[in-house]
Amino acid sequence: MDFNKPARTLDEQVTLLRERGLRIDDRQRARHYLKHLNYYRLTAYWLPFEAEHQTHQFEDGACFEDVLNLYVFDREFRLLLLDAIERVEVSLRTIWAYQLAHLYGPHAYLEREHASRADWHQSNLRSLKKEIHRSDEIFIQHYLGTYKNPELPPIWSACEVMSFGLLSRWLTQLKPSDANVIAKQWGFDQRVLKGFVRHLTYIRNLCAHHSRVWNRSLTVTMPLPRSKPEALASSVNPDAERRIYNTIVTLVFLLDRISPGSGWKERLLKLLERHEVKVERMGFPPSFGSLAIWRMS
Repeated sequence: MDFNKPARTLDEQVTLLRERGLRIDDRQRARHYLKHLNYYRLTAYWLPFEAEHQTHQFEDGACFEDVLNLYVFDREFRLLLLDAIERVEVSLRTIWAYQLAHLYGPHAYLEREHASRADWHQSNLRSLKKEIHRSDEIFIQHYLGTYKNPELPPIWSACEVMSFGLLSRWLTQLKPSDANVIAKQWGFDQRVLKGFVRHLTYIRNLCAHHSRVWNRSLTVTMPLPRSKPEALASSVNPDAERRIYNTIVTLVFLLDRISPGSGWKERLLKLLERHEVKVERMGFPPSFGSLAIWRMS
């Protein structure tokens, strides 16, 4: 079948939404937002208000302002996630570099014996060399201009210029015994650590590309702790594997350790309350406030 749908003007988009039952009190306001927020970007935010997806008819009482509120919430939520992810990422870089340097020396990451597979290690090294040689950081330029051997800088410098994706690959491809040393700094085992880092890289990319997050069915999931750390294991929701709740509760747990004065949990709860979000669509379990993580001050 050939695609033959014409492009709709802003006025036609507003009219179509009204015909489908979406209440729009201020046509010019709706037109303004459709001008700056692509119709198909907003589609994901009015889906929860549709009564019937095949015909795209809206529920009684659904209005454009509700759609806009959900969109604004998701935007603010992504920024809050990025704030948490930054703190976790910096902690991970620091722990990875510190532990390996003190176990095996400043250039431990260059040694193949710490990787689970030689081909992965070589691939990571090639990627890192590219990132280092295009870096304009003063400490990298100083090393390259001063030392000839080894070719690459010590791990505490290298960790600061590698992308989060590359850091994730380097860490998740560590031998389990070495990964466990790092995982213990967060109270995790190496299985949970590796899976969470892969998952967090995916969530970070969603946020960085301004993608919908709040009720998304997540492609890259995370392994849940079975018993330890106890506060986290008792607060995750195994029935919401593909929702963002388990990401959130793990970030809350980690920030209590990494940045206890950040107030991140409180800001999150206020954001949910301010926008009156239906948290069950994010995977929050019933009465989640009674769970250990949410009771912790």
